[in-house]
Amino acid sequence: MKKLLIKSIQVREISIVILLIAFFLLVGSINQEFIKIDSITLLVSGSIILLVMAIGQSFVLLTANIDVSVGSIMGISAAVCGSLLVSGLNVWVVVITVMAVGAFIGLINGLGVSYLRIPSIIMTLGMLGIVRGAMLLYTEGMWIEAIPNDYKRLSNTEILFLPLPIWIGFVVMIIAYLFLTKTKKGRYFYAVGDNEEGARLVGIPVRLIKVLAFIISGMSASIAGLVFVMNIGFVPNTTGSGIELEVIAAAVLGGVSLSGGLGTVVGAGLGAVFFTVINQSLVYMKIPAYWNSAISGFLLLMIVIGDTKFQSYLKRKSRHHVKEKSNDGGEEVRASDSKNKAIP
Repeated sequence: MKKLLIKSIQVREISIVILLIAFFLLVGSINQEFIKIDSITLLVSGSIILLVMAIGQSFVLLTANIDVSVGSIMGISAAVCGSLLVSGLNVWVVVITVMAVGAFIGLINGLGVSYLRIPSIIMTLGMLGIVRGAMLLYTEGMWIEAIPNDYKRLSNTEILFLPLPIWIGFVVMIIAYLFLTKTKKGRYFYAVGDNEEGARLVGIPVRLIKVLAFIISGMSASIAGLVFVMNIGFVPNTTGSGIELEVIAAAVLGGVSLSGGLGTVVGAGLGAVFFTVINQSLVYMKIPAYWNSAISGFLLLMIVIGDTKFQSYLKRKSRHHVKEKSNDGGEEVRASDSKNKAIP
């Protein structure tokens, strides 16, 4: 039973859920409003934009790369979505167009990293500036307002008692999880991040997988842009600014390794929820807004460091247990051999 418990806690997703529950209880003891069903639903719904982007970022991180352009992709996607909706285009045409924008920018990032061999941090940082500038040119620096009410009402549409944005996040997570774990091409992402040269030697199309990772990241940012317009109902000219760091932090908090080849999209999604909960908990604890960034950053560091130390402790305990069991087995074998020799 003890061994099973240790193995369960070593699973990153389970440890995050345990930490999340403990954090909810801690803040709930200060303000009971925090642990009410309506508050929890609102928190989860508010984390969907970060969740979707963290899932897309995970594909890039798994290949041992990084995409810091996702905030600007989300911003220009939201701007395109808002302007097309205001012009009266059909919602499905708008969705397809916005997704194409994200895929195209992701394709450029992927080609630059894979074929031009530009380091991913440099390539995507450059695209961050280019796309942000393109968004301001596209909108002429103005906010996009007068979004049709039919589209804004979608954020309040409930399916089986849950808002539509939560279902969007859930569907994206399930599709990404099944693709990575149940398909041959999905497992290529892990192989490329774990050992790129080894993956190339066994015939995996490394360059293509990297390009695909950035395309998926771009498309996830576009989905986030669509949800943003749905939730907010207008598009500021600063949409998506700074969110790329939160996206990376959420994925890492969820156990996706920056060095590649390790992590799951479920963990990244849970990390996004946890990151949002940390930020919003400060409101319920009535901490002044100007403290938010410092305190949420400090809490994030403490949680990640504490969880890392705890996971290391569990691994040492597990290795110690295996070693003891191995020694016990060796002693039994030696005792059995001695007994057999003693028999005439």
